[in-house]
Amino acid sequence: MRITPLDIQQKQFPIKFRGFDVEEVYAFLEVIREEMEELLRENSSLKEKVHTLEKHMKEYKNIETTLRETLVAAQQMVEDYKSNAQKEADLTIKEAELKADSMIKEAQEKVVKIHEDIVDLKGIRRHFKEEIKRLLENHLRMIEFDKEREEEETRTTQV
Repeated sequence: MRITPLDIQQKQFPIKFRGFDVEEVYAFLEVIREEMEELLRENSSLKEKVHTLEKHMKEYKNIETTLRETLVAAQQMVEDYKSNAQKEADLTIKEAELKADSMIKEAQEKVVKIHEDIVDLKGIRRHFKEEIKRLLENHLRMIEFDKEREEEETRTTQV
């Protein structure tokens, strides 16, 4: 059974022969009651503080858990971003390599086409030179023929 300050205040002691001084006993009981009231108030206050601190501690633990989860999520996001950035970089490099290969192949094809055009143009030039030479030779023969005819005409007219 718990004793309360009221129990102490209301406690009556029977008076017996050669007993304690009643006033002294009641004064002591009053001091004990006051001390007990103070201890009970302090105990109640401490219990309230403990409850408040436990509540705060629970809130802080929840905050800590949330922060840990957030940190883990942020770290995972960073890893995902790094991974995605690496994949994008690899893809960009691969695309650049393919484009470079395509450009080199196209350039090589153009070089081959230009070489073929040069060969064709040389053939055309040779043919053109031969044609001019043939024309010149024909014209020279015609001039010679005309010259011979004129000479023949002049000789036939002189005779």
